[in-house]
Amino acid sequence: MLNQLEQLKTFSTVVIDTGDMDAIGSFRPEDATTNPSLVYKALQLPRYQDLVERVLFEYRHRELDVPQAMDQVTVRLGGEILKLIPGRISSEVDARLSFDQVATVQRARQMIQAYENMGVDRERVLIKIAATWEGIRSCAILEAEGIKTNMTLVFSLTQAEAAAQSGAFLISPFVGRILDWYRQHDPERDFGGVQDPGVQSVRAIYRRFREQGYATVVMAASFRNLDEIRLLAGCDRLTIAPSLLKALQESTEPLNAALRAEDIERTQRLPVYVDEKRFRWFLNEDAMAHEKLGEGIRLFARDLKSLEDVLLERWRRLG
Repeated sequence: MLNQLEQLKTFSTVVIDTGDMDAIGSFRPEDATTNPSLVYKALQLPRYQDLVERVLFEYRHRELDVPQAMDQVTVRLGGEILKLIPGRISSEVDARLSFDQVATVQRARQMIQAYENMGVDRERVLIKIAATWEGIRSCAILEAEGIKTNMTLVFSLTQAEAAAQSGAFLISPFVGRILDWYRQHDPERDFGGVQDPGVQSVRAIYRRFREQGYATVVMAASFRNLDEIRLLAGCDRLTIAPSLLKALQESTEPLNAALRAEDIERTQRLPVYVDEKRFRWFLNEDAMAHEKLGEGIRLFARDLKSLEDVLLERWRRLG
């Protein structure tokens, strides 16, 4: 009998949300995703110390270019992960550039060049960018250049549709963080099962994308429990932390597809174009999405600063 992880893989592409090589080798996902928080945690592990030292060794006789060194660490970690998976790695642009379109595009190009310098085809890399308006415009430029993007920190249909209309290869709606916000603001309410607002959000995005025929992949992320995963089985992709992958692997209960593209008819109505004014207004009107987007960027920026501190400290030791 197939376990639930094996059953899930028949409905959705399973992606692992970690930088831990042992977990990646154990669960055999198609793709992998990282973010600044996961990179920072991964680099605390003994097995990655040589990787960090190799990057810093290049700066032993010159001033440390911190942003470049951080990107090199991220790319080299991504390169190691790609040896263990058949699909793509998602690597994130510096979250502190989330409101700087020019700098985001420049850093994304540099990251892709770094991957290609290691012999990695750009088709195996997704550049993760926060789904701010500036990030979405960056996405349009990069996709036109053949650089595939993963628009992350998606909390609303407005963000999702704007990203799809800009040609994003993939979006990452954050199921669990949406639930976190509603639990904080309405702690007495029952958000179990289909009442989970994160599940409802992804289902609405998935339906809109199928109705409008958008090519953009929907990859649900940030799960808090197994029920969220089961209720979104059938979504294009699901990126899941190792602890929840393990729980799925340990269950042999039947798992059915909760989302099925063939059940959704293509609409004849033309989509409403999401321009900058519409984007900013609807994001402003959605308190949850507005707050969680800002919070997500701040948390990633915090971990980037921690990573900077680690790199600077080790580089000074080389001197």
